[in-house]
Amino acid sequence: MFFDRVKKSGNREAYRYPDENENWQSITWAETGERVTNLAAGLISLGIQPEERVAIASGTRIEWILAVLAIVAAGAATTTVYPTTMTHDVAYILADSDSRVVFAEDDEQVAKLREKHSELPSVIKVVVFDGTPDGDWVISLDQLEADGAAYLADHPTAVEDRVEGTTPQHLATLIYTSGTTGRPKGVRLLHDSWTYEGASITAMGFLSEDDLQFLWLPMAHSFGKVLLSTQLDVGFPTAVDGRVPKIVENLAIVNPTFMGAAPRIFEKAHGRIIGMTEAEGGVKLKIFKWAEGVGLEHSRALRAGNSPSPILKAKYAVADKLVFSKVRDRFGNRLRFFVSGAAALSTELAEWFHGAGILILEGYGLTESSAGTFVNHPDNYRLGSVGLAFPTSEVRIAEDGEVLIKGPGVMEGYHNMEAESASSKTADGWLHTGDEGRLDEDGFLYITGRKKELFKTSGGKYVAPPHIEGSFKAISPITSQIIVHGNDRNFCSALITLDPDAVDEWAKANGMQGKSYADVVASPEIHALIQGHIDELNSRVNKWETIKKFAILDHDLSIERGEITPSMKVKRDVVETNNKALLDSFYA
Repeated sequence: MFFDRVKKSGNREAYRYPDENENWQSITWAETGERVTNLAAGLISLGIQPEERVAIASGTRIEWILAVLAIVAAGAATTTVYPTTMTHDVAYILADSDSRVVFAEDDEQVAKLREKHSELPSVIKVVVFDGTPDGDWVISLDQLEADGAAYLADHPTAVEDRVEGTTPQHLATLIYTSGTTGRPKGVRLLHDSWTYEGASITAMGFLSEDDLQFLWLPMAHSFGKVLLSTQLDVGFPTAVDGRVPKIVENLAIVNPTFMGAAPRIFEKAHGRIIGMTEAEGGVKLKIFKWAEGVGLEHSRALRAGNSPSPILKAKYAVADKLVFSKVRDRFGNRLRFFVSGAAALSTELAEWFHGAGILILEGYGLTESSAGTFVNHPDNYRLGSVGLAFPTSEVRIAEDGEVLIKGPGVMEGYHNMEAESASSKTADGWLHTGDEGRLDEDGFLYITGRKKELFKTSGGKYVAPPHIEGSFKAISPITSQIIVHGNDRNFCSALITLDPDAVDEWAKANGMQGKSYADVVASPEIHALIQGHIDELNSRVNKWETIKKFAILDHDLSIERGEITPSMKVKRDVVETNNKALLDSFYA
């Protein structure tokens, strides 16, 4: 797939990326092909054999993409490691995968490997992007590339032979699930799965060579890998920069036509826009609130298949000029749509953006299904759903409501885990997703909850926390996380954390500038603000789902505390265990 794209697109732009001076550089497909070939030959010169694992421990950057393409070009398989992964988990992943070489982003990542060196006898070499080579175990990316070029002088067909020898059923990737419970599991994904993902999205017809992608997603996550394989199949260029704080700034510079993102990015953008407007207050706030109402009315008319009335069109034109055009400008001036995945997107949030003229297409899948299995289309979407199944993928709803899927994207199994692999599928090959859902009459899938997260109150009522939590985040732009609790309790309660950036903005506007995060979130004013948001939430949900008591934690959830995974999924059990005394006090 990659070398076909190099041959076809040659001098067209493949990637652009910021250099050390924040200037954007560009590289063509032909130039990418040359670098990848040399790096692949470098791996072969180190003795890497077909399907042996080579790990990448780095944030998203151009070198990550060069490395992963080189690994598969050498016939090897990629092991992905988040740069935020704790040292003991890094050692576990590398040992479990039997990785032979590790691409490491910097000295911080190398330090983790040195600390566990004795536990990693299979790792023969570390290739560092920005760190310090030692001339022995650790070498630079440039050194690997130079070694590869020298190897090709004596073995000119080495890489070509590896590519020709790779079959659709060879292992391409070991992606370790972020593990909301227990140790990470290595998901075995074959070349056939990734080529299927790219070809399927091409077949849907809503991307072309003329598009421009902005890619910041963690490439250690399957969502990022889908976007990479899609690029290879379609041929559009990609601007790469994994620094999350730079996303909005980069969008205005790069002007992409589309971008994939997790819901947290949209929540933060929405929260910042709302927070800044509320801080200004006065006439601007009144106009903004009026525009929000007009946008929602306009959105619902369009989605119902109705033509907005002349009066509504006129009002929307004014709202667009005064408010929505400025919102869209934050994301560049060529954006066609966003794609949301990795977690559930609040319907209310999707409606808000749609009202502002920004389309978010929600998709769905698991690491175990190569991420992409469902997606909404730009010309055929339903907010609140995760869209239609990919071509040739199948879906059915089990008797207990679980979503089951089957198709070429489904994993081979879990690495070194035969029992777990067997239990992950039905006897006739349907993958258990663990999610509950429903299909409408046109085949759109709606995820209604997570089987393991569904709980029952002591009154016998079932509660699906993700639905309530998503609704609350749309109401409360200052909120970062909310964990709804109530299993076997007589009412629901919640633990809430606030977004540090939003807290800073709120503090500046409310006479608390300079105070610590913990002091601000403990203030009566913040408690009253959140209570108002809770009251609004309670007016929208069933009586047994209402939040009777809540607490605002003195810190946001973090990877370092083990409260969230590197892919930003909340470890619900960990948070509840860490705050058991507080939760128990709600019911004392």
